[in-house]
Amino acid sequence: QVQVTESGGGSVQAGGSLTLSCVASGRLFNMYSMAWFRQTPEKEREFVASIHSNGETIYYRDSVKGRFAISRDNAKNTVYLQMNNLKEEDTAVYFCKADHRILGPNWGQGTQVTVSS
Repeated sequence: QVQVTESGGGSVQAGGSLTLSCVASGRLFNMYSMAWFRQTPEKEREFVASIHSNGETIYYRDSVKGRFAISRDNAKNTVYLQMNNLKEEDTAVYFCKADHRILGPNWGQGTQVTVSS
């Protein structure tokens, strides 16, 4: 199992950028697929982006394609979410999930992203 901690959230104007970081402390980070989700009070938690343990298979939700980029650094046990051209509708609490195919998922506590016009 790993402990997941997100950071990098904050307030930004529309069109701005933020980079979220997620550290998964523990062993075997390179065997975990990592993903970002987000949630607002009005919506259920929704998928944003994921990166397979191989670092090559990547998925995005349609609304962030071309604006967000997920990456991982296995040497640092860290996954990143680079968010560019942010929109008000990107405002949410962003959660990181570390998913091991046998051990199951571990979630972080979330980091708030607020985009204002």
